Amino acid sequence: MRRRERLDAYLDRTDNEAVWFARPNGFAWLTGGDNVVDHAGDVGVAAAGYDGERLRVVTDDIEAERLAAEELPEEAVVESFPWFADGLADALAERSPTPAAADFDVPGFASVDATELRQPLTDADVEAYRELGADAAEAVEAVCRTVDARTTESEAAAALTSELAERDARAPVVLVGSEERAPKYRHYTPQDVELDGYALLSVTAERDGLWASLTRAVRFDAPTWYDERQTAAARVASTALAATRQVGRDGGTAGDVFAHVQDAYAAAGYDGEWRRHHQGGAAGFAGREWIATPDLERSVHLPMAYAWNPTVQGTKTEDTWLVTEDGFECLTAGDVAREPATAFDFDVELAHPVAFER
Repeated sequence: MRRRERLDAYLDRTDNEAVWFARPNGFAWLTGGDNVVDHAGDVGVAAAGYDGERLRVVTDDIEAERLAAEELPEEAVVESFPWFADGLADALAERSPTPAAADFDVPGFASVDATELRQPLTDADVEAYRELGADAAEAVEAVCRTVDARTTESEAAAALTSELAERDARAPVVLVGSEERAPKYRHYTPQDVELDGYALLSVTAERDGLWASLTRAVRFDAPTWYDERQTAAARVASTALAATRQVGRDGGTAGDVFAHVQDAYAAAGYDGEWRRHHQGGAAGFAGREWIATPDLERSVHLPMAYAWNPTVQGTKTEDTWLVTEDGFECLTAGDVAREPATAFDFDVELAHPVAFER
């Protein structure tokens, strides 16, 4: 279903006259453009909306000309207000038909769950995702081929950010875990510590509103326990992917997938390991559209991107996959050949990441 059809259905279902998006991922989903000036904020400088007929954008008079010229489709109707006025929310409340909904606080407006509207992916989303995934994998793997045991986590992180920027991708998440820190912490924020025997490099790359996540390992003299733990994590990831397709076919929930993840950890010899880190979930116009938990009632849509990221102390498996009724496509495959999973059968090769031996 195309965006306009989804929005028409939403307006009919909720009896609203308009729906608006000012959070960057919602704005990007609706327009294909970027409304961010200050990345520290949750809400951008413009709101994009649909009133049953037109794509409308409300912003201040500092941004209107630039957005129209560089970020918005030609059919967008741009309305501006003085930059010294009360702000975007009040300007929107004055201009929108009502009743209306928005993904940020607007006086008198209802709240919209933009996550559900963004699922499943459209054909155009998938094509853009393939390009982003390929570029993100290429960037990470380029860094894996250049670092050595004496490279610090911070140096590797800077290289990752640079490689992604060269490919016109932003890096909201960049983690590098050395032999010293990866076994201690699941979120190994980069420090001035040498990589030593091995390292985990994890990124989330964003472009045109889409987000792709992946992790790669680079090994110089890895610990003796590495292969066994990594294999266990890969088994969990394979099960999560196969369960995603089956649950999606059956009309189940994220909690249903999570039950298979829990069972997979136990079967791999790491019962309860899932408690130490989140396991990932649906991806798309956010790093995770939702993160799976035991009781999460979110729908599992197909076709949709999923980024599962199981960890076993000191190891991690993570890629962004397109899951459809028919199978699986690794959007961040890079140099690795991938085979699709067909059942909950611990197909280790499916989700095993590249380990660059140096």
